[in-house]
Amino acid sequence: MTDNEVVTTWRELSARHAAIVSDLERELQDRHELGVSEFEVLDRLVEGVCLSADGKFRVQELAAGVSLSQSALSRLIARLEKAGFVLRSMCADDRRGVFVTLTDAGRIRHSEALPTQRRVLREHLASTPQG
Repeated sequence: MTDNEVVTTWRELSARHAAIVSDLERELQDRHELGVSEFEVLDRLVEGVCLSADGKFRVQELAAGVSLSQSALSRLIARLEKAGFVLRSMCADDRRGVFVTLTDAGRIRHSEALPTQRRVLREHLASTPQG
């Protein structure tokens, strides 16, 4: 690939990503009062519940799966906690560690928003060339 082709491909990918995120943000906010990042954290927690016996996840584990800084993720978790979707608790073994637990309300909001998120992704990605 030439430099021009690489740059063109990058710009197309970036524009497509921006369009998807924009549509997700609008649909999730309008229909479920969730932002894309809030949904992604709930989605990661729901997926992870199957892997964790107690349903608790360290904030650091979530940070590895979402594209947010530690401080931005902490603020987002605070908003989710205020909305009643998650609970935060301190790690008994490590006073710096914080656990996040999905609540029933968070699970319900996620299950309501999941079809919207998947529909928007399908609409955008169904035409993606596989290569």
